[in-house]
Amino acid sequence: MAQWFQLQKLDSNYLEQVDQLYDETFPMEIRQYLSGWIESHDWDTVATSVSLATIRFHDLLGQLDDQYSRFALENNFLLQHNVRKIKRKLQDHYLEDPLHMAMTICKCLKEEKKILASALKKEDRKCFSQTSSMSMKNQYRGTVVVHQIADVLNLAGQIQETLVKEEMPEWKHRQQIACIGGPPNACLDQLQTWFTAVAEGLQQVRQQLKKLQELEQKYTYENDPITQRKSSLEERALVLFKTLIVNSIVVERQPCMPTHPQRPLVLKTGVQFTVKIRLLVKLQEFNYQFKVKALFDKFRKFNIFGTNTKVMNMEESNGSLAAEFRHLQLKEQKATGNRTNDGPLIVTEELHSISFETQLTQPGLQVNLETTSLPIVVISNVSQLPSAWASVMWYNMLTSESKNLSFFLSPPQVTWSQLSKVLSWQFSSITKRGLNDEQLSMLGDKLLGREAVGNPNGLIPWTKFCKNVNEKSFPFWLWIEGILDLIKRHLLCLWNDGCIMGFVSKEREKALLKDKEPGTFLLRFSESSREGAVTFTWVEHSNDDVHLHAVEPYTKKELAAVSFPDILHNYKVMAAENIPENPLVYLYPRIPKDSALARYYSRPTEAAEPMEFESESDAVYIERKLISVSEFHSSRLQDTMMPMSPEVYGELTRIINPICWVSFVNTTKTVYIHSLWF
Repeated sequence: MAQWFQLQKLDSNYLEQVDQLYDETFPMEIRQYLSGWIESHDWDTVATSVSLATIRFHDLLGQLDDQYSRFALENNFLLQHNVRKIKRKLQDHYLEDPLHMAMTICKCLKEEKKILASALKKEDRKCFSQTSSMSMKNQYRGTVVVHQIADVLNLAGQIQETLVKEEMPEWKHRQQIACIGGPPNACLDQLQTWFTAVAEGLQQVRQQLKKLQELEQKYTYENDPITQRKSSLEERALVLFKTLIVNSIVVERQPCMPTHPQRPLVLKTGVQFTVKIRLLVKLQEFNYQFKVKALFDKFRKFNIFGTNTKVMNMEESNGSLAAEFRHLQLKEQKATGNRTNDGPLIVTEELHSISFETQLTQPGLQVNLETTSLPIVVISNVSQLPSAWASVMWYNMLTSESKNLSFFLSPPQVTWSQLSKVLSWQFSSITKRGLNDEQLSMLGDKLLGREAVGNPNGLIPWTKFCKNVNEKSFPFWLWIEGILDLIKRHLLCLWNDGCIMGFVSKEREKALLKDKEPGTFLLRFSESSREGAVTFTWVEHSNDDVHLHAVEPYTKKELAAVSFPDILHNYKVMAAENIPENPLVYLYPRIPKDSALARYYSRPTEAAEPMEFESESDAVYIERKLISVSEFHSSRLQDTMMPMSPEVYGELTRIINPICWVSFVNTTKTVYIHSLWF
């Protein structure tokens, strides 16, 4: 670029310096009009030669004449006048001394270069400052972006740690409690919301890091913070995402046979069971991405029959990403040779698990996922179900480890406070009522002994809960299981309404009834029946003596014939030489029997149509009713009832004696009274 053209672009301060270089002896107009010609010659050389200076002087005058002619063509009279005037002044000053003109021009050009160099130097400093400032801004912005991404990842890591180490174990513990009859497990929807939010945040960070990589390829600089930290941030985001995905797969519904919905985790060979797997990271791109396979552990050889692979998809009901196995069955593999059971545990104490495996595959990402069911017990006969359920309860009361399959090699003891809650849950899970403190107190006495009454930390060993302590007794749990089955089959309404006191010791029974009105009775379960039986005890007073009478317990077989409310309604006692009467007046504490039980009595059936007989002499059937009768000597009945006539007594004796057992009541203690149907 021409020197004069560069000078004209300088700031006004520099232009003032240029203006001071030129005066009337060498006007600036010449520099302007002849800038190209002037800058085309080496004036340093011209200034040293008179002859060369003379030539250049006349050339300069010729250049002015040419410029004059151009202005004449443009009819620019003023500029023509200026050119003539400048030419005369030059002739006046330099015609005799052209070397002086050459030196003047040479000096002006050198000063111009100095001015231009000074301006360029200042401009360079300014540009450098701007460039440096821009670089610092870019570096600062890059640092801010990197720090913000790092902060997001740190926050995601903290939330993820809380989800994985606190929220998820807490939910799994609640699920364990729900499996053994405890409060219903909390819904997974909230956990899914949290897991999904973290996953979406991590995916966005990974996308932002890809954008930064594209920017880095287009523009970077020394000590670029994005270049320096991008790789570590990418690795951190990927590790967090993998960890989140691995921990987001859960068994939403544990293995359970539809035939026994209140006994999950107990599976019978050859019987279908269901189980449901769920992924808590609900991303749209995951739909139909996961193929889940169910696998049985290798501790005991079983084959899984049915469709053991499922594809996870979004459920229409709640939008969750899940796979439900509905028709799985277990079948034990046949062993070659003679099969022996050399294991240290019985079948109902052997724990197994079902694992579920799947894989996430995306560009640049492959994650193996696995989750495991809670330990299950596999049985081959339904008679093993109660003992198997005891194992499930004991395990889930005492540990949260999902893979401790050798738990029963040395089962820990449980505290009474733990066991009492679980026992109550067994009743509330199949009825509307759990066990109250008094009922639990009786059971605690039975397990711990009277010396441990009221001690919530009393320890109960596994053997005492579910094993035969001696040959004459039966396991505590099987007794409870028999009572649960009895309630479910025959006593559900009475139990739900609180009519059955249930678990009452003999001593407590006497304390409750001794001060009550004659005929007050309570309903309790038999302690001597393994299969579950129910009885009732009533009180009588005679000569300031208290007499308690307990009828022989009713079993499931007897209750299948006549309902317990009907037994209580129609029950009679037969004292020698007296008319039968129902001794049951008040349900404890003082509720009239019919007020408490009438709604459960069987309704009278409609009379059947009369049968047609061939002759009028044919006998017509006499209506009959099945009732329970006990015969014993009772002071109260003898004192309050008139003796029967010999004819009535003889007729009753003829009917009852062949099928009646008689037990006499000892006035100092309660004894069972045998009852009979007739």
